[in-house]
Amino acid sequence: MARPVTDGRRPPPPERIEEHPFVETPAQPPHSGVDLLARTVGRLRAEESTRALIELAKGILVERLGCGPAEAARHLRLLADSSRLPLPELAADIVNQAAGDLVAQAAAPTGEQTTAPTGEQAADPATRATAVRLRAAECAALAADDTGAVARVLLDQAAAPLGATAVAVWAAHADGTLTLAGHAGFTEGEAARWHHVPPGVGTLAQQALTGRRTLWFPALGDRGGDTSTATVGRGAPATSGARAVLPAGPGDRLLGVLEIAWPDVRPPLTPQLRRQLEALADLCGHTLDAGFDPADPAAGPGTGLPDLLGGLLDPAMVLRPVYGADRRIADFRIESTNEPFVDPVGRSPGRLRGLGLLEAYPLAATEGGLFDRAARTLATGEPYRADAVRLRMLLDDVPLAVEAHIGMSRLGDAVLLTWRIPGEETRLAHLLQHAQRLGRIGGFEENLVSGAVSWNAQLYALYGLPPTAAPVPVARLRSRAHPDDAVAIGRFLRTVLHHGQEGAATFRLLRGDGVVRHVRVVAEPVLGEGGRPVGVRGAYQDVSAQHWTEVALAATRDRLADTEQESADRHRLALQLQQAIMPPTAPPVDAAGLRVAVRYRPAEKGHRIGGDWYDAVLLPTGQVLLAVGDVAGHGIAAATGMVVLRNALRGLAATGAGPGQLLGWLNAVAHHLTEHVTATAVCGLYDPETRTLRWARAGHLPPVLVRAGAAEALPLPKGVLLGAVAEAEYEERRLVLDDDDTLLLYTDGLIERRDRSVQQSIARLLATAAGAEDDLEEYLDRLLTHSNADTDDDTCLIGVRLRQRPT
Repeated sequence: MARPVTDGRRPPPPERIEEHPFVETPAQPPHSGVDLLARTVGRLRAEESTRALIELAKGILVERLGCGPAEAARHLRLLADSSRLPLPELAADIVNQAAGDLVAQAAAPTGEQTTAPTGEQAADPATRATAVRLRAAECAALAADDTGAVARVLLDQAAAPLGATAVAVWAAHADGTLTLAGHAGFTEGEAARWHHVPPGVGTLAQQALTGRRTLWFPALGDRGGDTSTATVGRGAPATSGARAVLPAGPGDRLLGVLEIAWPDVRPPLTPQLRRQLEALADLCGHTLDAGFDPADPAAGPGTGLPDLLGGLLDPAMVLRPVYGADRRIADFRIESTNEPFVDPVGRSPGRLRGLGLLEAYPLAATEGGLFDRAARTLATGEPYRADAVRLRMLLDDVPLAVEAHIGMSRLGDAVLLTWRIPGEETRLAHLLQHAQRLGRIGGFEENLVSGAVSWNAQLYALYGLPPTAAPVPVARLRSRAHPDDAVAIGRFLRTVLHHGQEGAATFRLLRGDGVVRHVRVVAEPVLGEGGRPVGVRGAYQDVSAQHWTEVALAATRDRLADTEQESADRHRLALQLQQAIMPPTAPPVDAAGLRVAVRYRPAEKGHRIGGDWYDAVLLPTGQVLLAVGDVAGHGIAAATGMVVLRNALRGLAATGAGPGQLLGWLNAVAHHLTEHVTATAVCGLYDPETRTLRWARAGHLPPVLVRAGAAEALPLPKGVLLGAVAEAEYEERRLVLDDDDTLLLYTDGLIERRDRSVQQSIARLLATAAGAEDDLEEYLDRLLTHSNADTDDDTCLIGVRLRQRPT
């Protein structure tokens, strides 16, 4: 097959496995003193790796022959002389035959072998050279100090002989983000630009990780605004040729991605090259997982496991994965249980130990999802918790339904599974409730179905109301609180009323007699069928004296600690900068037949002040500019980057250009005129004459249109995130608005959850947004209250509603 050429046309898609030759490219001779020095260092490193490989072969002979190190070294030399092989090649042969792993398969000329080649195959110089190269790279990588050194080893000793010029090692996190853990061959500026990749961007590494498959591009090239091939070094001449992207991790645990770049066009991927690349990815996964120490009780199952299980009040069991021939999880073996554990079908713990999860609880593991959840927890390390899960089990072949609260967490290379029956949870809740009823506390209870509210006498006194007054429902708490405490109360209401969890908040209570009290409210939901809150009970406590004491202590602490004062000043500066441009509740905008309302909710933790921004302004052309964006990162850098992009967009919009052109210019600003700022954004221009909204996006979440009570996400135009590449094109879409249409623009802080995909979060937003209220302000407040995001990120929300034309 002829090699494809880069003539400006779109390169072919990722290739499947095909039988094509792939010729290893020898290293080029040095052209300068720097090249000569680099080659000398590389040769010394290769020699050190070769010595480590020979020592590894000696260790295998010591174990196999039962002799000492000196005798093993003598025996190795005799074998090399008799076989007329150099010591490194013989050492690689011995290690491959003992290991039978992916490296051994990669060194074989066909895919059928699982051990080192012998006979005529072993005599093949190319096969022997491949075996030595891969084993030497393995020894050097396992001895490296960090992931950056691993990337350099993989490039110098394994990828460069194949003609590659750069290697990137990505580390995957539970929330879907990727960080560039190590790199070699890419410039420092390019690596810094791609150091952090948020979830949902769709880079090559994220595609390989999500699809759990190898991607091969014979010719990557610089594809401008094409987000399907967005990755580090795509536009650089030295790394814009072929590209291989492989998920990395031991077994089913995917810890990251290995990405290898070539400078020129390559033929389709051959089986032999694929095996070599997969062996390097497997090695990369083991180095990413090298921090786990099985002997450390804090890291995983070990000597401290009985003490850990014995300290748990909830029934618990430890599940250890059992891998099949394909290196995927076939089952989980029940390794141990604690004393509170009781089998729902009456079996003793001794009968359960050693059984597989699919064998002991087949219906609960498959239909109830315990097996899939345990596999996900083991692979990602993401804890799992679910209330009132209905599980089916078999009692003498008769199905038995059990309702339990489930929790899972990774424990080293195993999974800790806990469950609790509702009766036990109710008793614990009552004990907790009585323990909290201390001091000057006013209690309340509210039925969310009927709306009935009950207060005790102390609570009426705390509010300054007569006993005959109507109690204030918890949902109307904002009406009695200081306006600056609206954000804290909003989080409290979402936690209790919509998340169904115990919550607490401290706020300033504005009484009718003019007295201001600092009050702490603690509440717990009463859950009904399906886990939905049907009631709320809790207590208010006057903490004014404690508040002023804390204020005095904080002032003293600030005077004594200069570093804390400096940190507080930086946080306050970022917060003031943020609030100066985006107040939490901005005045509504009425222009060009539109009513525009905005909400901004900062992150709960002060150090996570982010770069979310919005804009809604009437342009001199009579059009209305609508925009929302999210700068990657937090702190001063994110806040200043947000200011640059927001002000730049306002100035560019005055030129009369369309939203696609505006985002193209804004991408140039982010790429060339900032310190490695990357951001997502949606930009729209509304024309009141035609009632048409032209809009474009840069890697942002889709806007939501609410029409006739139904909510739908708008189809996404193409557009890469701002600052990722030097030049990008952004596709435009048009939307004609009808009377009473409502359009929502938002950032990911409104919907994002760690336990759900982006598609699931958007689907929940659509269900919540359906049936918009007449009042746009109340409608936005309801969306913020119903938000169940758990990433503690700041949030921007714009609501646009088209008023009816006068008849």
